[in-house]
Amino acid sequence: MKPLCFLAILLAPGLALADVTSPADAGRVASFDILSAKVTRTDATLTFRMATAGTAGVDTPAPIGALAGAPVHAYVWPTSLDPATVGFEPATGILALAATSHPDFDDTPLYDENGDGDPANDGLDWHSHWVVLVPSEDCGPGALAVRDIPEGATPRLPKTWPGLPLFIDSPDVTPVFDGPVVSVAIEVQGAEGASFDGVTSALRVNANLHAPLLCVTDVFDIASGDLSLPGRID
Repeated sequence: MKPLCFLAILLAPGLALADVTSPADAGRVASFDILSAKVTRTDATLTFRMATAGTAGVDTPAPIGALAGAPVHAYVWPTSLDPATVGFEPATGILALAATSHPDFDDTPLYDENGDGDPANDGLDWHSHWVVLVPSEDCGPGALAVRDIPEGATPRLPKTWPGLPLFIDSPDVTPVFDGPVVSVAIEVQGAEGASFDGVTSALRVNANLHAPLLCVTDVFDIASGDLSLPGRID
């Protein structure tokens, strides 16, 4: 599926659902073929879940040996939450939680996910991010990018921002993979009633290393089928 403009998720009304289901499609890679997406709340902890037709997390990008053009695979939960909810500048785009893998670079400098004593070699291991997504024609017609930070700009950013010129946060939260299911439990204040969807996608670092730095290049599957964010956080 070609990249789609996620701006539609902010505009499309729909029936609120506790979870979003999707039929299996034999034409898709099973580990990215979404069967359901769900977000549950226990006090201030949100648990994002996605079930797939195959073994979630088994397919990771092939390394290319460089940052420029580096591929990223992601399980993504776009939400209606304002980016300020997790510490970004308010009203700056679509706040999404993502579980990602990218073997050519590490964007979690504060943490050592694989436990080998080197916090700078963990990009292949699945890890979590908050990202702010915005439409970007520079990534292709109707495509999205992670919002750039222009040189010299000083926007509000989360405390665990990894230092990249992007609206991206790298909290110390490890995705859990259990057969066909991937889940991420993370603390978020004020999320009750927010809406969500589920997406599996590929991204790529711009060969020019900026403007934009990180583009959504392919959408493997969308839980709702139309990015209408029909899920509702209970």
